[in-house]
Amino acid sequence: MASLGFPFSFSQPPKNNPKKPHDSSSFSRAVMAAGSIAAVTLGFGIGMGVAISHNNKKNDPFDFFKSQPSPLWGSLSLTGNSGETVTDPKTGFPFPAILNDNRRLLGIGLRRKVLFGLKNIDVYAFGVYADNNEIKNLLSEKYSEFSASELKESSKLNEDVMENDICMTVRLQIAYGRLSIRSVRNAFEDSVGSRLKKFGGGDNAELLQSFTSQFKDEYKLPRGAVIDLSREPGHVLRTTIDGKEVGSIQSKLLCRSILDLYIGEDPFDTQAKEDIKQNLAALLKE
Repeated sequence: MASLGFPFSFSQPPKNNPKKPHDSSSFSRAVMAAGSIAAVTLGFGIGMGVAISHNNKKNDPFDFFKSQPSPLWGSLSLTGNSGETVTDPKTGFPFPAILNDNRRLLGIGLRRKVLFGLKNIDVYAFGVYADNNEIKNLLSEKYSEFSASELKESSKLNEDVMENDICMTVRLQIAYGRLSIRSVRNAFEDSVGSRLKKFGGGDNAELLQSFTSQFKDEYKLPRGAVIDLSREPGHVLRTTIDGKEVGSIQSKLLCRSILDLYIGEDPFDTQAKEDIKQNLAALLKE
């Protein structure tokens, strides 16, 4: 990858340490156990998607919703060159350094699920973008007295980014080729629904329904499909699937809840959140 002018950094991937050989009998038992689980998996029709339908949730012995952090990412430098891309080393998906002419890539991460408590599934890679001019215009004065190191440690920086009317996009690139649109809809019902309750209180069922209903069964999500969740001026959440707009909703609460999944207190990928905070700090000190 070419080294570009603006010093945005991502964590280095860890080096692989040599593993000690496993006891052959233990390995055989593990293989037999895995085979048994695989047979059960086929019997229950896992090919329908990562998530089990809510209609079967009470009887579902399999928990797919335990998140796992992504591996650490490679170093990166970014500029405003719209032709540059950043490749996610885990999935191989490219992310443009600049999106929609003025939204700069701040970090990439991975949404993972644990299957049967044994196997990690890479569901999708994601990239978080923000309008660099709006970041500076709205936040530079407030944080002008902070050093870069103080900004990196600030617990308020990400909060201000989520609260302010800053144009942002979270781009999802589907990595699990057997993911169904129903699984996405159900997963958002859980994750976004919990955030709506956390930040809005009360009953936000109608708002949640207006968002999740955009993910209609007619849409297919093969490996490499792209979902963009974009906050536009006036706290409008615009959703596109493979470049086609499927809906727009004006709601500050909904925008905040979506962003909280990726840069909030309990994000899907903690390392990606730290990378994003570090690059926000660098942006404000540019």
